[in-house]
Amino acid sequence: MTLSGAGGKTTIADPAVAKVAAIAARKVPGVYGLGAGTGRALGAIRDAVGGSDLSQGVQVEVGETQVAVDIVLVAEYGYPLTGVADQVRAAVYHGVQELVGLQVIEVNVEITDVHVPGLNDPKSQDKTRPVAS
Repeated sequence: MTLSGAGGKTTIADPAVAKVAAIAARKVPGVYGLGAGTGRALGAIRDAVGGSDLSQGVQVEVGETQVAVDIVLVAEYGYPLTGVADQVRAAVYHGVQELVGLQVIEVNVEITDVHVPGLNDPKSQDKTRPVAS
């Protein structure tokens, strides 16, 4: 998106819009993480070496004055999934319109998994099994 005004122009790149949308989505209660399977695994590796991708799981299509957002997320068990999706949608609409100044025409939310504490955690899967005598 490029805006012209007195004294010059302002360009807001797609990655900046995606990052704003991702931060807004992560703040919603019931969102465990953004991205799906492989993307989240790569994100964990990036986090471990200090190179986090805050916009993981978010795709944007930015026009001159409008934006469409697609978000892939993992919800936390115990939260109503449609409620989480609705809250993410509202948070992204608000965040992008307020901070970026673009009209959000749609926010598509795809919930690919549900995180169950203790069940999906890597630590619980690494437990050694007792050996039968």
